[in-house]
Amino acid sequence: MQLVTKRKPAVQMSAEERQVRIDLAAAHRLAVLQGFSEGIYNHFTNIVPGSPKRFLAIPFGLHWSEATASGLLSVGYDGKVVSGDGEVERSAYCIHAPLHRLLPRATCVLHTHMPFASALTRLEAQQVLAIGQTEVSLMGAIAYDEIYTGFARHPSEGERLAAVMGPDKTILFMANHGVIVIGNSIAEAYDRLFYLERACQVQLYAMWTGNKLRYVDPKIVRHTSEQFAGIPSYYGRPNYDLHFDALKRLLDRKEPKKYFE
Repeated sequence: MQLVTKRKPAVQMSAEERQVRIDLAAAHRLAVLQGFSEGIYNHFTNIVPGSPKRFLAIPFGLHWSEATASGLLSVGYDGKVVSGDGEVERSAYCIHAPLHRLLPRATCVLHTHMPFASALTRLEAQQVLAIGQTEVSLMGAIAYDEIYTGFARHPSEGERLAAVMGPDKTILFMANHGVIVIGNSIAEAYDRLFYLERACQVQLYAMWTGNKLRYVDPKIVRHTSEQFAGIPSYYGRPNYDLHFDALKRLLDRKEPKKYFE
C-alpha cells in the first residue's frame, strides 16, 4: 500500500528554517546512500529555528530516500504535529523530544541502527577502543548506556537517556540497540555520525583478525584529543560544515536537488 500524504499550501518560514529543512532532508538521503538507515525506522530531528519547543521530523512511513524539505513535520515537545502532513513515530517523540529539551547541545539529534556501531552495542564490552586516530578523537565524547529497556514508548526513556549522556557527551552507545549522536547543527552531528561508524568499522575489522590489538599510549590519547578539540577552521568555516557540503554535492550528483522539494 502506497503512503499518500496531502500537500497543504506552502507556509511562510524564515530562510534559516528553510535551510535547516533542506539539510535535514539531505541527511536522511545521505544516510540511505551510506548504509546508515534502517527502512522507515530510526529518527533524525532538529529543533525548528526560532521555535525551541518544536522539532522537525520525517513523517512515519516514508522511506528516508523520500525525505524532502517541505515534507518534514513540525512536532511539539508534547508529541503533537504542529504543521505538516503525517504522523510522528512514537519512539521518535519519546527519545528525541526529551533530548532536545534537556540537553543544550542537542539542536540536532540523530538516532540510527547503523551496522558497525550497532554491532559494538551487541558486545559485552561495547566500548570504542584507543587503537587508532579516529577512535581516539571520538572517545572523550562518548557515553555508554549499559541497560536495554525495550522500545521507547514513554518520554521517561528519553529523559533517562539524556541523564546518561549528561551535559558534555555528544555520542551515546545504547546497549543491544544502536547509537545517538547530537550536535549544535545538522552538519556537526552528521559529520560525527559518519566518523563514528568509520571508527567502529575499523575497530571491528581489527578485532576480526584475531591478532593482538595495538593500543595508543594514554599520554598520546590525551594529546590527540586536545589536538582534535583545537582543529582550525578553513575558509572561516569549521571542518564539519565543509564535509557536509561535500556530502551534499555527492548527493546532488546522484539525485539532483530532490531533497530541496
